[in-house]
Amino acid sequence: MHDIMLILSCLNQTLDKTSVRRLARIVEGLLAVTGRVTMLGVSRWAERGGSYRTIQRFFTTTIDWAQVHWWLIRTHLLGEDTEWLLAGDEVVVTKSGKQTYGLGRFFSSLYGKAVPGLCFLNLSLINVNRGCSHTVRLEPILKGPADSSPKGQKTGNKAKASHRTNATPAKPKGRPKGSRNRNRREVVLSPYLLFVQGIIRPVLALLGQQIKLCYVVFDGAFGHNAALQMVRQTGLEMICKLQHNAALYEPYRGAYSGRGPRRKYGDKLNYEQLPERHLKQDSVRDHIRTLIYQLPVWHKLFPDRLNVVILVKINQRTQARAHVILFSSDLSLDYERMITFYRVRFQLEFQFRDAKQYWGLEDFMAVKQTPVYNSANLALFMVSLSQVLIRPLREHCPAFSVLDLKALFRGWKYAREILKYLPQMPQPISMDSIASQVAQLGRINQPLVRA
Repeated sequence: MHDIMLILSCLNQTLDKTSVRRLARIVEGLLAVTGRVTMLGVSRWAERGGSYRTIQRFFTTTIDWAQVHWWLIRTHLLGEDTEWLLAGDEVVVTKSGKQTYGLGRFFSSLYGKAVPGLCFLNLSLINVNRGCSHTVRLEPILKGPADSSPKGQKTGNKAKASHRTNATPAKPKGRPKGSRNRNRREVVLSPYLLFVQGIIRPVLALLGQQIKLCYVVFDGAFGHNAALQMVRQTGLEMICKLQHNAALYEPYRGAYSGRGPRRKYGDKLNYEQLPERHLKQDSVRDHIRTLIYQLPVWHKLFPDRLNVVILVKINQRTQARAHVILFSSDLSLDYERMITFYRVRFQLEFQFRDAKQYWGLEDFMAVKQTPVYNSANLALFMVSLSQVLIRPLREHCPAFSVLDLKALFRGWKYAREILKYLPQMPQPISMDSIASQVAQLGRINQPLVRA
């Protein structure tokens, strides 16, 4: 059986001994608890030293969770022959009430609408070779006051006309005289982009020379020039997705006319008839034809050329078409690696799923700032720790899951509690054998070779 204290001993670099000991008791309770994951529920399943008051003290302690996440990754999950990416995404946790720190209305893709709750920005290291994600920093997103128009303001064309007549004259059409071109590399970052940049830079400083990162991957919400310039200011290249109707232009290949500036934009891309010379792959699977194109293009809102990969899927039975546009600021990145890098970004979603389903990201009832921050980070920490615990067990059972892990630790707890009532405690070897047999109860996937 795993010794939790031995695994968590790496955290002595950043936590005091009392916090490490409390965390070990909480981890043991989380691995065995059933039902909702709350402080009271964890205290009922924790071993000696994991009382409800002790757990409360841990959640009110100020903890540098970025250091905690990193030391766990560095000690137990950092491989030598792996390629790493930095990926970011938001996770929304539904909450009710009015007192929870950071409470607001955020858009949830699960519900398809804005819901009351908390929102966290998660930055994770993604192991490309193994296809798994590990949180390195999780920070709450605080929603500021909404920019709403004054009450009773008129709307519609008549209101606009009256506003122009009574206040200021209408703005003339066209470009103002004397205005100069703006440098699109020197953008004014929004408060949200400054917040994201303020998280990326400390993460890069924390990783130091241990992991060499070249790319950061975001979803389509960051597919604009301001986000690209924000990422490039940190020294990284970005991989992201553009809107399906983005206006892209091939570089102009014609001859110079002899006067004026050289032409920059060539033909506009027609997604229904993409140039055959840029086709990289053509495959058919289950009557779905997939065409992959890669080409450098211009976008009029970006200052530099973009490395674009377009995936076109055609249903050969109905001739229905759909396409996705991926782009990177690195012009040398080939299409296979770009698709692979963007595809493994979805590991973040599995990370959020496990944190909500097994480790209490949706269940915690804390309302103050420090307990809320600790509860959310502990849930993501448990996702990485569970991967550390599962990896050796999958050598005997490749399908070993988180449910099997929780059943295993719950069985061990049952066995230890029962053996305490014996008149005489058995030998350690016999005790381990009995506990191992009992721990198999409730598991979904049984090992090929019993440990």
